[in-house]
Amino acid sequence: MRLPAWARWVDPLTVMILAVLALGLLVPVPDGVGAALDTVRTGAIVLLFLLYGARMPTREVVEGLRHFRLQGSLLAATYVLFPLLGLAVQLLPDAVLAPDLRRGLLYLSVLPSTVQSSVVMTSVARGNVAGAITGATISNVLGVLLTPLLVAVLLGATGAGLDGGAVGGILLQLLLPFVVGQCVQPWIGGWLRRHGRLTRVTDRATILLVVFTSVSEAQSAGAWDELTVATLLVLLVVCAVVLAVMLGVTWRGGALLGLDRADRVALLMCGSKKSAATGLPMAAVLFAPAVAASVALPVIAFHQLQIVVTALLARRLARSATNDA
Repeated sequence: MRLPAWARWVDPLTVMILAVLALGLLVPVPDGVGAALDTVRTGAIVLLFLLYGARMPTREVVEGLRHFRLQGSLLAATYVLFPLLGLAVQLLPDAVLAPDLRRGLLYLSVLPSTVQSSVVMTSVARGNVAGAITGATISNVLGVLLTPLLVAVLLGATGAGLDGGAVGGILLQLLLPFVVGQCVQPWIGGWLRRHGRLTRVTDRATILLVVFTSVSEAQSAGAWDELTVATLLVLLVVCAVVLAVMLGVTWRGGALLGLDRADRVALLMCGSKKSAATGLPMAAVLFAPAVAASVALPVIAFHQLQIVVTALLARRLARSATNDA
């Protein structure tokens, strides 16, 4: 039985996230169980960032930096232009979008790019796949340091409540495991890349656990009481505007920088995306549970939107490449 066309654009991870989100809203866990789940969640986040470090070849990252114009453009889009848009969203009045969701979009704007979907879409669109792999990898390596730093600077300025143990959490749950992973990468990195299923399962299990515990704890605290369908629709519209601006800027900017078509495609696909796989676990470390749940919603919404839109663009770019050949 063939799936309808729209079903092929739906990211399975997003479906699982939404299912777990609904479960967390409907079945808040008791305090005792919640404490145990928090411990498991912390262990899962540590393992996740250990695997991130262990599977990223340091040599390839260093070599990729030689393509300065492409990699510099990707980093500027991810960590300069995107955060500026996130700050612009903060100018929206409360009547349009709630402060918690605006801060969630600001948090989204400082996340690293995706790796898997950026590379896949670049390949479909017949772009520079090697450049996309390197750019997305460098983005994620730097994100371990840059994202928490930008969160502290930008979200602190907006009055968002960072968890009191955020600094310790960054060091012990994110940075230290990543560094340890890089240290053991020469011995186990190749094995992890050959057995990609292990890291994919760890990615998804950690994300789902983070979403469930954050939403469940926030629901118990009443953080979701004012969430309405209208609010969700406005959030999607704002996400769509942000995505459209980034797609336009990266594509036109690549042309102004003199990048060839393949590099412009890589810049478009990597520079316009944000990583839910990194963002959701980080939110659980950086924020208190009630804040983390509100922050997670824009990340989830933008994640699905970027998959659908860039899939359509990739197919259109592939057709245009075929016609020009």
